[in-house]
Amino acid sequence: MDINDFRRIALSLPGVEESSHMGQPDFRVGGRIFATLASADQGYGNLKLTLEQQSAFVGELPEVFLPIAGGWGRMGMTHVRLAAASEDVLAGALHTAWKLQSERNAKTGKKNAARPKRKPAAKTRHKKR
Repeated sequence: MDINDFRRIALSLPGVEESSHMGQPDFRVGGRIFATLASADQGYGNLKLTLEQQSAFVGELPEVFLPIAGGWGRMGMTHVRLAAASEDVLAGALHTAWKLQSERNAKTGKKNAARPKRKPAAKTRHKKR
């Protein structure tokens, strides 16, 4: 798999839009990030998982998944070695991260559709009387 596959699979999930954070591509549902390509130059995609999910993925396929170094990894952020992942594994992992964020959105009242773009307020001129 590669970054194009990661992007294609992520964007195939309901309500997902691609955006960017600090100049790096990310994927959002309900305006909230669930996956990024911030480490694509190192051959990784990144997923936002729970610690339990991260442990299960890393335990089952350590050649594909590893916690991101430091504090992010201790919060569940997980690298996916794209070259080592099959389509089914990558699709399943992205779906897991998407579902987690979708459920969190539902608990907080966020919709899983992309946020609508806000229109700038119209400029009006007031006539003096």
